[in-house]
Amino acid sequence: MEKWRATSNLRRSLKSILNRQLSSVSEFRYLNEKRSCQSSFNLIRDCKSLGQVNAIQHRCFSSASTLVQRNPSFSTLNSDDISYFKGLLGEKSVIQDEDRLETVNTDWMHKYKGSSKLLLLPRSTEEVAQILRYCNSRCLAVVPQGGNTGLVGGSVPVFDEVIVNVSSMKNIISFDKVSGILVCEAGCILENLLSFLDNQGFIMPLDLGAKGSCQIGGNVSTNAGGLRLVRYGSLHENVLGLEAVLANGDVLDMLGTLRKDNTGYDLKHLFIGSEGSLGIVTKVSILTPPKLSSVNIAFLACNDYSSCQKLLMEAKRKLGEILSAFEFLDTEAMNLVLHQFDGVRNPLPASMHNFYILIETTGSDESYNRYLY
Repeated sequence: MEKWRATSNLRRSLKSILNRQLSSVSEFRYLNEKRSCQSSFNLIRDCKSLGQVNAIQHRCFSSASTLVQRNPSFSTLNSDDISYFKGLLGEKSVIQDEDRLETVNTDWMHKYKGSSKLLLLPRSTEEVAQILRYCNSRCLAVVPQGGNTGLVGGSVPVFDEVIVNVSSMKNIISFDKVSGILVCEAGCILENLLSFLDNQGFIMPLDLGAKGSCQIGGNVSTNAGGLRLVRYGSLHENVLGLEAVLANGDVLDMLGTLRKDNTGYDLKHLFIGSEGSLGIVTKVSILTPPKLSSVNIAFLACNDYSSCQKLLMEAKRKLGEILSAFEFLDTEAMNLVLHQFDGVRNPLPASMHNFYILIETTGSDESYNRYLY
């Protein structure tokens, strides 16, 4: 019943947003034929035709050299807005300090930089909802942000958007050892979840190099793949439910924990990988696999790319269900690592190789795993 109610609420909310042609939050930029505009939660500004929106989006991606200009339909922050947010969140959660804003305005690669004057740190779903509801009524552009570890600038503002960062929402709500289902808030850092589950005898189906600072809400919003995708699949396969707040402040509760759920529309998949364009993810329920006792790693070198492909096919055939990671890097990547980090060495002989493969297996039987290896 909750799923049908969520579907109805989503349809009603989107229809309301389309009819009013308002927008409040987005990480996507759309270009018009005559001008470029940055939109916030611009689900579909022109409700006449979905095809028109797709065409506008494609023009954006194919016209990267076009100078993007601020959309004049968006309002500018004023003192009344600041006062409202301070009354809602408290002084400490409304950040105007230039040094702190410098960090959240800049992406991890230092290639993109916005000029936001305000960072908001909500602590609950209700606070996120009130922020978006207010921004929607004032037509203030908003950009959602998590750990800001992305490499393509998707989580930083283009102009002066209000940054809504969910890093303060970091509670683990529940964990069921029988089913292995974890429910947590979107601001939980991935490494903290890995540590928590390790103590419970489980692991996350997702592991990333940025695990020390990336957040599960951002992982879900970008459908992050990670090192374990070859074993456990994408987050579409592991996320059982989520809670999200739409641009107008409506809260969609899709936080189901039932794995075998055949009812209604599976709306969570719309939000996984949507990068904040449909709503801000605030909570997640995710299926976690048990921690296995046997872990083996092999590092191999290949002279050509076709050999790497053959090695992948052979690993899938011979290692089967115990294959947990298959990572690829070329000579340039290897040399970059050796140059940047002291004490790191190539474990293979010094002779030149064009490509390298890292294979990991995990299983419950050490002798069987070594036999397959």
